[in-house]
Amino acid sequence: MENARSKKHFCESVGNFFTSAKFLIYLGHALSTWGDRMWNFAVAVFLVELYGNSLLLTAVYGLVVAGSVLLLGALIGDWVDKNPRLKVAQTSLVVQNLAVILCGLLLMAVFYYKTQLDRIYDGWLLTTCYILVITIANIANLASTATAITIQRDWVVVVAGDDRSKLADMNATVRIIDQLTNILAPMLVGQIMSFGSHFVGCGFISGWNLCSMGLEYFLLWKVYQKTPALASKAGRKEEDQELKQLNAPQGLESGQKQAEISQLMIEASAGAQKQAGCCYQMSEPFRTFRGGWVAYYNQNVFFAGMSLSFLYMTVLGFDCITTGYAYTQGLNGSVLSLLMGASAVSGICGTVAFTWVRKRCGLIRTGFISGVAQLACLLLCVASVFAPGSPFDLTVSPFQDIVRHLMGDPAPLPEALPTPLSALTTSLANGSTTLSEMQELLPPSYLSVGLLFSGVIAARIGLWSFDLTVTQLIQENVIESERGIINGVQNSMNYLLDLLHFIMVILAPNPEAFGLLVIISVSFVAMGHAMYFRFAFQSLRSRLFLCCSPEHKSPSHNPSLPAAV
Repeated sequence: MENARSKKHFCESVGNFFTSAKFLIYLGHALSTWGDRMWNFAVAVFLVELYGNSLLLTAVYGLVVAGSVLLLGALIGDWVDKNPRLKVAQTSLVVQNLAVILCGLLLMAVFYYKTQLDRIYDGWLLTTCYILVITIANIANLASTATAITIQRDWVVVVAGDDRSKLADMNATVRIIDQLTNILAPMLVGQIMSFGSHFVGCGFISGWNLCSMGLEYFLLWKVYQKTPALASKAGRKEEDQELKQLNAPQGLESGQKQAEISQLMIEASAGAQKQAGCCYQMSEPFRTFRGGWVAYYNQNVFFAGMSLSFLYMTVLGFDCITTGYAYTQGLNGSVLSLLMGASAVSGICGTVAFTWVRKRCGLIRTGFISGVAQLACLLLCVASVFAPGSPFDLTVSPFQDIVRHLMGDPAPLPEALPTPLSALTTSLANGSTTLSEMQELLPPSYLSVGLLFSGVIAARIGLWSFDLTVTQLIQENVIESERGIINGVQNSMNYLLDLLHFIMVILAPNPEAFGLLVIISVSFVAMGHAMYFRFAFQSLRSRLFLCCSPEHKSPSHNPSLPAAV
């Protein structure tokens, strides 16, 4: 009898979980993120293919996306704050998916009729199609930014309620979903494009977004119905109205006098308002932009947010820059895919470690511990700069290739370039290269690149744990009426430092200068964690180093803000 009751209770618990708002958010986020990851991976491949295997369109797209979020992040966040939650979530979802569908259909047309389009108006029609693709894809990215701010930074907080442990678990689960989809989604669309074509890939992504849009829309509505707190949204206007009601005259006579004075003031300023109204409306986006950055600066978690942004100023990640450097050092695609898989596993370990450390040491200390762990692992990257096999050589000018191209000098001999291991093995088997010659062409040692990627992979544990810490600090310490605009500005800061890291690579693109970029990157990461240490020490003082003691309320510029625990 007891076994039957326990089995029934277990079934009811499982059923309640799969119908809970928390699970529905996970499911909706998984669908949304899967579509985003497929599109983000595919659009870069499509742009390279369209422009004759050149990175020009991809670079332009990246610049437009980063610049748009940098300039419009605060405005997007302000729009999120000023509108009802369900309207914001549904609007951004529909705009994002429709933009991806439209862009996919346009790409299908360009792939199918590229030759004909290139002959019309001397190729200007094809160029116009490129501009439309980048513009529509940028709109999709901006809508995706609004969706991320709405769901991950606001809805998750409301669904978790006052339970901060539940909030930490939800943040960690959302991040694990991000990690898994970041691995699996590109693999799927990559296989589709490999066995099919780019035309088929565009059609698949468009079809996926069309089908998932309706399901995601339904899931958002169900979460909204199951969480009544989402229907009420605190705002400054409501607070101002309450203050006005409290300070209103008590007597009828004083109320009439107040009304007469107000009427005279309205009549006197009517003409001026008509003249200034147009200018005021035109300047509203600029005032919102300025107000968002001022509000971000005045947050008690300002240094924590800035510390996370500084971590974007780095070449120590699995992006095109680090991948390109790895190719120059003789690593092939199969080895890099294994390293990327190890990096994803490391990131998931960091996400799990965040929940474990937070329960035992508190949220603020978790960020401090994560920062120390990340910096300790990145020391391996610094050591790789001076290890055997490193091409680090500051005597080589980073602009020599550009100058040679502009001056019309002949290109350097192929023998001076690093040769991949597979090509050398083939040439040795054919008898065209002797063993001694192969040893001269190969890097003297793989110790340097091994240390580099060991440090990058190990540092992901501290990186993702630190990222989750700052995310939850912002969730807990920013008042509800400012969550959107503060997170919008935070995204803008992240993109700003990301842009700076690309500029840094443009100024020093050669492999001989990559070691310098590594040192600069680690320096920026260290500065970021120094900022976080300042925030943590101001919050906990000497208790920061006592891992088992409770974390009390942190100092706040606004007494209405919750404590960061």
